[in-house]
Amino acid sequence: MMIYAMVVLPVVLMLMGLPIFTVLMSAAIVALIFIMDLPLGLIQTELFGSVDNYNLIAVPFFIYAGAIMTQGGISSRLVEWVLSLMGGVRGALGLTAVGASTVFGAISGSSPATVAAIGGMIYPSLREKGYPARFAGGLIAASGAIASIIPPSIAMILYGVAAEESIRSLFIGGILPGLLIAALMALYVYFTARRLGISEGGSFSLGRVATTTRKGGWALGMPLIILGGIYSGVFSPTEAAGVSCLYAAIVALFVYRDLTLAGLWKVTIESIVLTAQVLIIVGAATIFSRLLTISGVPQDVVAWIQSMQLSPLMVMLVINVLLLIVGCVVDPVSAILVLTPILKPIIVAAGIDPVHFGIIMTVNLSIGMFTPPFGLNIFVAQAMFKVPLAELYRGLMPLIGVNLLGLAIIISWPDLTLALVRLLG
Repeated sequence: MMIYAMVVLPVVLMLMGLPIFTVLMSAAIVALIFIMDLPLGLIQTELFGSVDNYNLIAVPFFIYAGAIMTQGGISSRLVEWVLSLMGGVRGALGLTAVGASTVFGAISGSSPATVAAIGGMIYPSLREKGYPARFAGGLIAASGAIASIIPPSIAMILYGVAAEESIRSLFIGGILPGLLIAALMALYVYFTARRLGISEGGSFSLGRVATTTRKGGWALGMPLIILGGIYSGVFSPTEAAGVSCLYAAIVALFVYRDLTLAGLWKVTIESIVLTAQVLIIVGAATIFSRLLTISGVPQDVVAWIQSMQLSPLMVMLVINVLLLIVGCVVDPVSAILVLTPILKPIIVAAGIDPVHFGIIMTVNLSIGMFTPPFGLNIFVAQAMFKVPLAELYRGLMPLIGVNLLGLAIIISWPDLTLALVRLLG
């Protein structure tokens, strides 16, 4: 009966189009009432206990900081600065999309927010310069996923909470894998621009770089302060999230003056709504995972995999296939919180470092953000740019392949993740 309540029922409810938190809560309530001999009060206890976590405070702070950046002129100045560095390189605008998404992701940590912020500024220019709609839309949707990999990442924060691993170590471990994914995507953009014969014109100018650096100096200071503070140990990731909000608000209100107090209030309300949407999923997923643990599912899965006597590489291959499939249909927040308690004992038993696995899981699920049919970035891009879904899917397929190549390198080369952790951890 348990498999019907915790596996079959959620799948049916998802196919019906119900919100993911409703799916998880419904399955948990059915299991508690009809199958498990546990008090219903467990729902209330777990629901509130799941969000009563110091590390989770970073999530609403980074969401808020990203929203202020978008509305306060910070993200636009970052884009101008990155574009000035590209100069006359073929594919400069496409490379700017990748570079700006990487820089923006290093502040906001939110993939959909990066798509909205960077795409709104760059997509029209990409189309004007002759990039096909499917390529431009697909590039923006895929580039936004870099925000999930480049620290500070909301996905890494949630994995750290669920796996009880150091968030600082996860942030450090995500630096080189994130840059690798960005570099591979940049190479794809460059060679695609050459194949299409696209040249934006213009040339590299130190004067322009100096101008954009001067105008965007305060914007550029944000990632330096946040990431520098985390890696130097001056403040924790949660404290860095709070600093990012304060810094963004001061710069947007009093330095650039692109945001008014009324605008700040509107941004605050929008961020509160988005935070509530994230945290209700956190609560529902925690209850669902707790019931799975009580029913012995993680232990049974570990025992089953150990009985097959698979090598660590085969264990990793099986888990990655699972994560890629899950990432196509379930949002990263739910996937991380539900699967981490199940998968961590398996990877520990196989001798795989939990921090390395955290980066692998994050990259897997970030690919799911722009993988058909339900990748969230796809719907954000489609709503903003009005590119037909069939065309968007065509533009995304090569980028999915590029990211899978990056994932394979990250899996097979653990030191890419762990070398900096050992050095700075």
